[in-house]
Amino acid sequence: MATPIIIDCDPGHDDVFAIWLAAANPAIDLLAITTVGGNGLLEHTTLNTRIACTVAGIDGIPIAAGAAGPIEGRLRPADWIHGANALGGPVLPEPTVPLDERSAQELIRDVLLASPEPVTIVATGPLTNVAILLRDQPDLQDRIAAVVWMGGSTARGNATPYAEFNAWTDPEAIQITLDSGVDFTMVGLNISHQALITRDVRDRIAAIGTETASFGVELLEFFCSTYLKAENMPDGPLHDPITVAMLIDPAVATTVRTRIDAELTGTETRGATCVDLIDILGRPHNATVAMELDVDRFWALIDDAVRTLR
Repeated sequence: MATPIIIDCDPGHDDVFAIWLAAANPAIDLLAITTVGGNGLLEHTTLNTRIACTVAGIDGIPIAAGAAGPIEGRLRPADWIHGANALGGPVLPEPTVPLDERSAQELIRDVLLASPEPVTIVATGPLTNVAILLRDQPDLQDRIAAVVWMGGSTARGNATPYAEFNAWTDPEAIQITLDSGVDFTMVGLNISHQALITRDVRDRIAAIGTETASFGVELLEFFCSTYLKAENMPDGPLHDPITVAMLIDPAVATTVRTRIDAELTGTETRGATCVDLIDILGRPHNATVAMELDVDRFWALIDDAVRTLR
């Protein structure tokens, strides 16, 4: 049976591919999409979600807007990577997919209650919406099968030397989510930097020749160009779809069960995910961490998804 999921996202170039993969693969039952401020302002990430669905012919999936900023502090979008509108590169069409009148919290609640089985929340942005749900509606936690999050790192960061962007944006949300006891998986920079958007990858997607493929390649070319400027990486990493790929095919990634804590107060380390891979602290394990990516398996899933969409 297909795995029922909600995607909570902040598109963002790589979020678009996560949405496309979830919508196209029969192993996933995409029930809803919610948005959060992160890579861009909420108005941009919400619009970009609707555009991603419009381009690929994805309809009938409710989309709702959530938190505009983190639980504490202010939002600082990743415009140095994603551009001023969070989806730099292609000319963006007017979306035909509507925005649901409900808030993200209301939509998630309704989907969880209506589902005959627990639902997995795939979070590809800051964990703000997830944390607010777990904090304010703890009675819904048993309706959540798992939270699979793209964020954090077992090593260094990309927003600061130690903090990955989604973690840095809302570290309080990470700790609230971990403290809830929900089944939690982290897909961090340590694995996503193995999903490099090489020239061969871009050429293969371009050769598909569809509207979705053409739009996708424009996204990837822009993404690689900003990564070259920001991090001297000519082939940018496609972070977010790994979360969905792991649900489709667990063999895509190896994992370990370990302990994660979020750094909340460090002057130089706020937003770091402290992953105790050697159990040096002796604390109870509270998370699964993705480690090694089967690169060919991952890109085959992305290719198939783009080819399936219009």
